[in-house]
Amino acid sequence: MKRTYRWLSILQWFVGVGAIGGGTMAILFPEGPGGMPADALKYAPFDNYLIPGIILFSVIGLGSILSAFSIQKKMKHHAYIAMTSGWALVIWIVVQCIMLRTVVALHIIFFVIGLIEVFLSGILFIRQNLFPINLIRGIMSSSKKGSAELKLP
Repeated sequence: MKRTYRWLSILQWFVGVGAIGGGTMAILFPEGPGGMPADALKYAPFDNYLIPGIILFSVIGLGSILSAFSIQKKMKHHAYIAMTSGWALVIWIVVQCIMLRTVVALHIIFFVIGLIEVFLSGILFIRQNLFPINLIRGIMSSSKKGSAELKLP
């Protein structure tokens, strides 16, 4: 379990710091952050990178850092925060690929990192018997007993 926490925390710090850096660049230089031309957004609903930069900074960046911190401190809902953060990264990458109409190596790398975060968070859900795992286990155990009524754990 220690390894799960350690790897999840490392990945989320990595994603968070990178997203804060990228988001800051997009906010400060919305017409071309890091040399990315604004015309790459021709299929996106944005004229520049300001709004995507704000989303990257706040949702992916701060969200991942909050998640990493909650994992390290084992705060009450850390597994839920980590799962949400992982799915946010996966969705961010998919939407980005759709809007830019391209897939590059970094998209694949961060998509996989997001899936790993979701997988590791899932391990926390299983080991801590969190919702919906507890519900699924309750349904499975009641069906094994042949019981007609379902008792929620």
